[in-house]
Amino acid sequence: MKKIRVLIRPREGLLDPQGRAVEELLRDRGFRVKGLRVGKLLEFEVEEDTDVREMVEKYVVNPLIEEFEIEES
Repeated sequence: MKKIRVLIRPREGLLDPQGRAVEELLRDRGFRVKGLRVGKLLEFEVEEDTDVREMVEKYVVNPLIEEFEIEES
């Protein structure tokens, strides 16, 4: 088995209401932040011969509004 981490974020340039809300909250409390985006992190294990990219593209992300990165170990 291999360990997989998939980081999913809203596509650059698309509205991210959660990111904006968190950024405003932090700014209101005196933190200097800019460009904050909220995403999802998936961690799981799969068999060695699993096509993780195909699995993620077909069944996990919405390619119209999300982008992703895959880390394998």
